[in-house]
Amino acid sequence: MDYLKEIEGLVIKGILTEPDFEKLNALNNQYVLHIIHQFVDLCKPSKLTVISDSEKDIMYVRQKAIEKHEESKLNINGHTVHFDGFITMSNHDQARDKGNTKILIPKGGYKPPALNTVDRDEGLLEVLKIMEGCMKGNECIIRFFCLGPKNSKFSILSLQLTDSLYVAHSEDLLYRAGYEEFKKLNNSDNFFYFIHSAGELIGDPPVTKNLKDRRIYVDLKESRVLSVNNQYAGNSLGLKKLALRLAIHKANNEDWLTEHYFIMGVCPKGKNRVTYFAGAYPSACGKTSTAMLPGQQVVGDDIAYLRSWDDGFAHAVNIERGIFGIIKDVNPIDDPVIYEALTTPRETIFSNILIKDGESYWLGMGKDAPNEGFNFSGNWNDKKTDENGNSIPLAHPNARYTIRLSELSNTDNRLEDPEGVPLHGIFYGGRDSNTMPPVIESLNWEHGIFLGATIESETTSATIGTEGVRKSSPMANLDFLVVPLGKYLNNHEKFGNQLKHCPKVFSTNYFLKGEKGKYLNGILDKKVWIIWAEGRTQGDFEAIKTPIGYLPLYKDLKNLFELELGKSYSETDYIEQFSIRIKNILAKFDRMETMFKAEKDIPEFIWTILNKQKTDLIKLKNDKGKDVIFPNDFIKK
Repeated sequence: MDYLKEIEGLVIKGILTEPDFEKLNALNNQYVLHIIHQFVDLCKPSKLTVISDSEKDIMYVRQKAIEKHEESKLNINGHTVHFDGFITMSNHDQARDKGNTKILIPKGGYKPPALNTVDRDEGLLEVLKIMEGCMKGNECIIRFFCLGPKNSKFSILSLQLTDSLYVAHSEDLLYRAGYEEFKKLNNSDNFFYFIHSAGELIGDPPVTKNLKDRRIYVDLKESRVLSVNNQYAGNSLGLKKLALRLAIHKANNEDWLTEHYFIMGVCPKGKNRVTYFAGAYPSACGKTSTAMLPGQQVVGDDIAYLRSWDDGFAHAVNIERGIFGIIKDVNPIDDPVIYEALTTPRETIFSNILIKDGESYWLGMGKDAPNEGFNFSGNWNDKKTDENGNSIPLAHPNARYTIRLSELSNTDNRLEDPEGVPLHGIFYGGRDSNTMPPVIESLNWEHGIFLGATIESETTSATIGTEGVRKSSPMANLDFLVVPLGKYLNNHEKFGNQLKHCPKVFSTNYFLKGEKGKYLNGILDKKVWIIWAEGRTQGDFEAIKTPIGYLPLYKDLKNLFELELGKSYSETDYIEQFSIRIKNILAKFDRMETMFKAEKDIPEFIWTILNKQKTDLIKLKNDKGKDVIFPNDFIKK
């Protein structure tokens, strides 16, 4: 079929303008035209608009988002607010919908037990039927983006079709424009593509009506995502977590890594150096707040591509150029850089917060909020409840902000480096109230993979469902894995072993609690754990070897607390935080063993480490005659 002729027919029908047709023609890419033809025919929009890299085109998207009331202007110049669909506090469109996010697996293909999967033919039949006519009467925006820096061997191009102006505007803040990059493809199909529709809208502001028909289907065979009847960015922005799934599949069938990583430059006081780290944390577990620590430099806060480089290091790039961050508890004390950016003029999109007289308010922002206003539930007051009698907070616990990284004062100058940054270390952490110490260094690369593979976290409002449930999330990536866990872990081992300078791996835990349920870590204490880890990569500090990894020495942490935070750190706090809780760790290992047994082909090194650590901890408990081992118990007198 001559798809150029078919697309030209849309000009005759008045769906596409002549200038927009020329933009598509200039790409000289039959695959792009085929995709557009297929989904215009299916979704039946009344208008097609092609957005190039020009400032005029990009401004069109922002202005139309406001005209359609998908966003509303706020008092501060450049600030807008968007609201996602809401029925009750447990039935809404304000978090990732895990239940309706499924991987399309061809008949006979391996279906990892941790993933939601559906037979590909069956899933396509279902979702394409739901998508039939889903854009009727609406404008479809055609976008082109680059995941990763331009002119880089890391990067992957992406095509997006959406009828949501909010989605299209968010992508302008989050991703690098890629229309000109698509011209370089030379008629190749080497790109991801994403089809999204908010579906039928109701209300003002307009939100998705048919949440029961929300579907987010990931088609690995075609390197695409089909998403319908939603607006929340985690479900609708194909380039974000949905592209993460596609890239994980691609990386694990090639020779590199796609990870749920932030990337940061750690800058210890008194040292004239920047040391680059990556880190993975499940949602609402301190990932962004770590990447944005005062005095440090941020390269990215969410997704990274890693490749081995000629200098022997793993190099990493941020696939995004912006942040879609949880706004809860962002305040001038704990997150001064982000807070300053969110309260001063610059292009910013807020979602699902409270608005009163054009001012924005969110949970934990550090100032008094009004007792009435407008939020995701409509007109709101502090006594409002949903139809089930549940209290409706002033802002959703998973309310968000979207902003360009370049707007932040601590952005690293290598954000757009096509070679990425060399990694000296990797952090893994979760929401763990009673088991792991605040920071621990792995014994070696394989043990580091084990630490990442055994991340556990208590669930939060970032996903739909019950909060406070302890769940496993290897590398904080389980929700996004589209390859067998065994293959994924094997790929990590191979990747690290090919490096001359393998990153050191650290486990962190910011949520350890004492017997009375009080957090043992201050919110900014994480800076000390991160600076200590940086020092370990540079040979600055000795450490205490234990069966589960290397612990810091008290004297080093005491000095770092004084130097970095200007506060004292008692040996009593140190002992309580860094004691080895054998009973709890063994219970965790039992849960991990159950998880690993549910998977096929888990690498032998994982079982070797698990069994050795269990044996060593039991012996340690018997030798010491107690269940909680203090750090100093490991130091020879």
